[in-house]
Amino acid sequence: MVRSPVLSTSIFKVNVAGIQKVDDMLAAEEPLEIRISYSAFAKKIQKSISVTMRTPGNDFELATGFLLTEGIIKNAADIIGIKHCNGLHENVVRVEIKDDLQLDLSKLERNFYTTSSCGVCGKSSIEAVRTVCRLPVEKNDNFQFPSEIIYSLPLTLRTQQEIFKNTGGLHACALFDTFGNLLLTKEDVGRHNALDKLIGAALIDNTLPLNKSLLLLSGRASFELIQKAWMAGIKIVAAVGAPSSLAVQMAEEFGMTLIGFLRDQAFNIYTGSHRIKISL
Repeated sequence: MVRSPVLSTSIFKVNVAGIQKVDDMLAAEEPLEIRISYSAFAKKIQKSISVTMRTPGNDFELATGFLLTEGIIKNAADIIGIKHCNGLHENVVRVEIKDDLQLDLSKLERNFYTTSSCGVCGKSSIEAVRTVCRLPVEKNDNFQFPSEIIYSLPLTLRTQQEIFKNTGGLHACALFDTFGNLLLTKEDVGRHNALDKLIGAALIDNTLPLNKSLLLLSGRASFELIQKAWMAGIKIVAAVGAPSSLAVQMAEEFGMTLIGFLRDQAFNIYTGSHRIKISL
């Protein structure tokens, strides 16, 4: 039985009218350890490669998306099998990698540039990402998103955030087509986990690259999220919040369209304005 993504609790609600004890819901947060199993020197090796705090659920998609966006695998065929260790109750997922895959585990040693406080310059960070990422998307393409469709996307996403409705404590991301149809959405306490879950689900469904979809982020656009989007072939990223300077720099260099502050029938275009069709 898979753990619930929400937990019930009792709280005291305080306002000018007084104090009242009521039932409330919390977004669950638990650690997930991702392990890989592979062959080396004629023997089977199991290695723990990540521990992340996540909302329980979609663990296989999270692990698959993480391996893709970290450059460990290239497609779903690189995975032989994936399962929870010691039953469904355990917060450990083991991914078995096919034997002939040339693993470069040094690609996982990227923590020096993934945090906003690392102090590494933008150029060095982007050059590090080049070692694990796919080739840049084509800048000169005819793919466009109408502005009137983009205005409507945050509300569409919010109405689909089932766990957020109950807890108010989750990040979300979603894919949309040019008609504003919601293709896929994922939630998690971690914004990076939510995107890994979404990309992992797309990889498992064999719908990569996502080069005809818009990715909407419920919060800000960080460098890591732009990198993960690029690995999935996404050309347009829109965020309800602000982008970081390094996110803008990376989107510009890699030929992506980056939108920020998408709210109240308005947004800012930071890079790749040629993919946005403005309707007046």
